Amino acid sequence: MNHTEIGSGRGKLLVIVGPTAVGKTALSLDLAKRFRGEIVSADSRLFYRGMDIGTAKPTQAEQAAVPHHLINICRPDETVTLGHYRRYAYQTIDDILARGNLPILVGGTGQYVMAVVEGWGVPEVAPDRALRRELEKLGEQELARWLACLDPKAAERIDPRNVRRVVRALEVTLISGRQISKLQQKSPPPYDIYMVGLDRERDALYEHIDRRVDQMMEEGLLEEVVALQHAGFNERTPAMSGLGYRQLLAYLDDKCDLIEAVERIKFETHRFVRQQATWFRLDDMRIHWYSASSPDLADFVAEDLLKWFTTIAPGENVGEAEL
Repeated sequence: MNHTEIGSGRGKLLVIVGPTAVGKTALSLDLAKRFRGEIVSADSRLFYRGMDIGTAKPTQAEQAAVPHHLINICRPDETVTLGHYRRYAYQTIDDILARGNLPILVGGTGQYVMAVVEGWGVPEVAPDRALRRELEKLGEQELARWLACLDPKAAERIDPRNVRRVVRALEVTLISGRQISKLQQKSPPPYDIYMVGLDRERDALYEHIDRRVDQMMEEGLLEEVVALQHAGFNERTPAMSGLGYRQLLAYLDDKCDLIEAVERIKFETHRFVRQQATWFRLDDMRIHWYSASSPDLADFVAEDLLKWFTTIAPGENVGEAEL
């Protein structure tokens, strides 16, 4: 694969999605090596330094073999908003394209993937905890009334019973001075996007998840949580509410035994997989679905990518595309 085949036209962006533990990391590494790719993480759990085992973060060897981006970019007690992530992702993708390489967006966090793919307008307003506390005191009905007055369109779209979302909408509007409904308008990015979706039979995926959780425990997940706890992070730290960390903190606080904590991790991960399915639907025609259980998975995907590399995308000038 030469430079012009990857970097022609508007710029190719490969996206790999699917549920947790389905095999996205392995496929992305294989394709990156074949097509001179660089991986851009779209997994919000990988942002945090010191949270490696419980997030199934790519190993140091894997990160050394293929360039990875947007991993280990903050402390567990810091916040990367969706708006900030979207800007970082676009900057990173453009830098990779400028080097003549293939950007590969990989992750199972639906909001982050779709914010990039669909070009969500996401307000870059950092959380204001003091303002949130004051707003929450108003109660559900008063919050809904405020939102209806300040941003009627947002009020129509947001369920008033979802207090967290109503508060966020008011927070953005009050701080920025602009209605969140206007800030959230979509503007598709200027990339030729090929989306790969990995799917696996649900029972088989659950079994794989359970084995991976057991492996995480063997690799030292409990010790990782203890180290984070000693560093001052606890159940009030947002990142520590993630799968694996929340359940083991409960064990360390004597709220359950270790066996129960591990079973909870497995059960909650199963539930998380079902939630991910709402973002990455099998009937989404933008996504090219492949069976993760296929022994020739990478070869099948690579064959289709070769066709994509030599296809002129909508909006490209035939004279400009170097095929």
